[in-house]
Amino acid sequence: MPLDQREQLTLAVLLLCVPLQYFAGRYMGSSEISRSYAISKMITQMELIGSKWFRVEPWKRWCARMLARITEGGIPDTAGEAGDAMEGESPALEVMKFREEKGGGHFASSARPRNPRPPHVEFRVGQVVKHKLWGYHGVIIGWDETAKAPKDWLKAMHGGHAEWREQPNYAVLVDTRDRPAPQLTYVPQENIEPVKSITIKHPSVDDYFEKYDGSQYLARPWLKTVYPRD
Repeated sequence: MPLDQREQLTLAVLLLCVPLQYFAGRYMGSSEISRSYAISKMITQMELIGSKWFRVEPWKRWCARMLARITEGGIPDTAGEAGDAMEGESPALEVMKFREEKGGGHFASSARPRNPRPPHVEFRVGQVVKHKLWGYHGVIIGWDETAKAPKDWLKAMHGGHAEWREQPNYAVLVDTRDRPAPQLTYVPQENIEPVKSITIKHPSVDDYFEKYDGSQYLARPWLKTVYPRD
């Protein structure tokens, strides 16, 4: 007897559970940001394919392919199915693009590649710096040639220092040993200085960088696409 639509959907979900759980555990990574990215990509793909996936046979064929790849020890071919996470994309880059499309791009969050790199931008993504006025340490995760922030924020934070708006400004993850609550600050160039041989404690460091090489942090591939000259 043919299954109705609800029964077909239930069967499809059951068939998907095992390969999806395996994929999530092995290929999505351990951080919340990587898991969110992979899940959002799968949801988007399901929406694009539409009603096709609510039939039993396509689900059976897809699950069979996934199980075969897993059995053979290969990585599922997610390019074109669940995005290009293995090629260095990141949800952080997706958020940056979204903010830019909505007219934002504030606080060095624009996904526009900074290429070429202007010579007056003295510091680079991955450099560890110290705030000259407040003394905290942090690592740079982005920069703008001139300050890009809401007018009200600039007025409140920069006060009478109009010159701060016309110089490079840097997004900095603040070391939680200096400020216990995780913070991201946006700092004018003249207010920071580089420091060496210091690592930074912050819960988001691993989202932006692969490792610390002894002198600076090395950007993940997605961040490198935004700052190719850093």
